[in-house]
Amino acid sequence: MAPWSGWVECVPNFSEGRDEEVIAALERAVTSASGVLLLDRHTDRDHNRTVLTLAGPPSSVLEAALRACEAAVAQIDLTTHEGRHPRIGAIDVLPFVPLEGTSLESCAALAHQAGEAIWRRFRVPVYFYEAAALQPERRELAAIRRGGFETLLEDARREAARAPDIGGPGLHPTAGATAVGARKFLVAWNVNLETDKVAAARRIAGRIRESSGGFPRVKALGLYLASRGRAQVSMNLTDFEKTGLAEVFLAIEQEARRLGVEVSGSELVGLIPEMALPAAGGVDLRWEHFSPDSILEHRLRSLLGSSG
Repeated sequence: MAPWSGWVECVPNFSEGRDEEVIAALERAVTSASGVLLLDRHTDRDHNRTVLTLAGPPSSVLEAALRACEAAVAQIDLTTHEGRHPRIGAIDVLPFVPLEGTSLESCAALAHQAGEAIWRRFRVPVYFYEAAALQPERRELAAIRRGGFETLLEDARREAARAPDIGGPGLHPTAGATAVGARKFLVAWNVNLETDKVAAARRIAGRIRESSGGFPRVKALGLYLASRGRAQVSMNLTDFEKTGLAEVFLAIEQEARRLGVEVSGSELVGLIPEMALPAAGGVDLRWEHFSPDSILEHRLRSLLGSSG
């Protein structure tokens, strides 16, 4: 039995990737909760987004997430926010993920508890997605986030089909809404191209994503990264057992070369489970900034060993 048996992982995504003082406040809020480990922080200036990965007993993780939500609502204003990544809220998404000995159903219950507290404490409306969804059409996060904050700000008031699950109907004027969910592990992963032509990244994203007839359980967008002068294919692999990293990377390389473009490298957002790595099948994924601590279980063992 692993030392983290019965624990929960939580991966809050915040709409701030440029102001170090705000990002530091989010980290302090998380680590102020007793019994929680902050495993990783991924910040992207172009996306203007920070992803924190934390783990611990369910009650501790819930408290840490709510403290971070409080800091985000106080310091992030979506009316002045701009970035390449789609978003609907200061705390854009808040997923709970079961670790060994924890069920997806218990994470869905935790998500519902979190959503009720977010509305009650901070007056931020909540949409539930994936395993926590209360409406079948909201299982997919993209359906909730369609049009982003600016569109949802109007639609949530006018259209019953777009009203929040809790709170509202109007969004919080500066913090928007939060999508709270329960899901299995996913791999958040970006492949960077040796070109500034975003059209190439969009063509490749359309080739590989499931919604366009590509790989099962792959979501992808083509984006331009101004700070790097590069185009990027930004992806979520929501079930790496159905579609592995290697086959997606090879397809991206093939399509890029057909377009006369080279792949410069790939980067992980957050951590990757050990189980996802063999799926790479010996293919060189040209990792950028990858280390053993990028692997979820290695990071947990490292921190628990040092704290014990």
